[in-house]
Amino acid sequence: MATRVERSFRGISERLAMRYLTNLGGERVGDDTVDAEDWTATVSSETVGVGPSLTLTEVTVVFEGDEQRLEHLVDRFAQKAMRAGG
Repeated sequence: MATRVERSFRGISERLAMRYLTNLGGERVGDDTVDAEDWTATVSSETVGVGPSLTLTEVTVVFEGDEQRLEHLVDRFAQKAMRAGG
C-alpha cells in the first residue's frame, strides 16, 4: 500500500526542488512530477505572507510510495532544501 507524505519548504524554487528530486534518483515525467521505481513526487508552490509586508515562495512536495523508502527520501530531500533555503 502506498504512503503519502506532504512537506512544505520555504526558500527554494520549484525548479530547484525538481532538480533535487532527479538527483535523488527520479526522472522528470511532467512539469511538476518526478517518478522513480518506488516513489513519485509532485511539486507545487504558492506565495505566502510572512509578517505585514514580506512574502516568500513556499514549495510543497507530495511524496507517494513505499513507506520505508519515503522516510529516507523525504529526509534526504529536506536536508538539501534546508541547505539551499538558509
